[in-house]
Amino acid sequence: MSDEIDAPVLITGGGGFLGSAIAAMLRERGRQVRSFARSRHEVLDLIGVEQVRGDIADRAAVSDAVRGCGTVFHVAALAGIWGPYAAYHRTNVLGTENVVAACREHRVPRLVYTSSPSVVFTGHDLEGVDESAPYADRYDAAYPATKAIAEKLVLASNDASMATVALRPHLIWGPGDNNILPRVFARARARRLFRIGDRNPLIDLTYIDNAAIAHVLAGEKLAPGSPIAGKAYFVAQGQPVPLWEMVNRFLEIAGIPPVRRSVPRSVAVAIGGLMEGLYGAFRLSGEPRMTRFLARELSTAHWYNLDAARRDLGYEPLVSIEEGLRRLAAHLSARTAPPSVPA
Repeated sequence: MSDEIDAPVLITGGGGFLGSAIAAMLRERGRQVRSFARSRHEVLDLIGVEQVRGDIADRAAVSDAVRGCGTVFHVAALAGIWGPYAAYHRTNVLGTENVVAACREHRVPRLVYTSSPSVVFTGHDLEGVDESAPYADRYDAAYPATKAIAEKLVLASNDASMATVALRPHLIWGPGDNNILPRVFARARARRLFRIGDRNPLIDLTYIDNAAIAHVLAGEKLAPGSPIAGKAYFVAQGQPVPLWEMVNRFLEIAGIPPVRRSVPRSVAVAIGGLMEGLYGAFRLSGEPRMTRFLARELSTAHWYNLDAARRDLGYEPLVSIEEGLRRLAAHLSARTAPPSVPA
């Protein structure tokens, strides 16, 4: 198929937090955008995005969605800290296999994959690491394990006819976040949020607009034989912050008291292992309040060297943490404001 710049762009998971942000940026640039997701999203209708409904694990449906596109952003994924491996494998691995196969079938020259820094997380501090950091030897959760398999598949698929690149945005947040911040707020309101360990480790975050622009830039730079083809890139704010200080700033904006209670790291890891065992043995619904993966994530430093993304993608964060917090506060305030009464 043609790889002309006016060919439609497909975003899998286009109605999600990151997918819709990428779609909005591409539409602002005048691009034709198609979304592939399980349900229809009004926000995409409002900005003129073509919507195709289907399951990422359905190879025929994915093929139909990819047909006629010049670039595919594969954003769709099952994220979380708990759940059966089979469910994560179905979406994150099988779904990615389907996307790669569809791109091959329809001769799509560019595939941008949304990965995760968790593919290199070993349970220990990651301070200023770059893309030379190896994949972890083992994973405490199905999400990073399946994302690692999928990332390897995408990068191994890079060749002279199809260029691939993987982006690893870390802890995406901002107005409209339906994953990280809602979980933090719910746990804090229920007094189930504890500091893990006695440290306040530095972490990277990524404001939603920054994650989106990194993807847009990657799509523009990517081509068979280009310098970024076949590579992975860390994407983040470029402003490492103390974890629990940032958590408390989020809570303050939401009108929730700060987190002060703490649990030793070793105890949290042990509790996480015990709860995982109980949930697995008795097939309990929902997710454990603590897992080994979560305990280790909340007690270690993880921030990244962004030199490669700056050099090769031309990436620079558009929105600072302070500006992002202002926007988040305005968003939460607007959501909780009482409806106006007509005069």
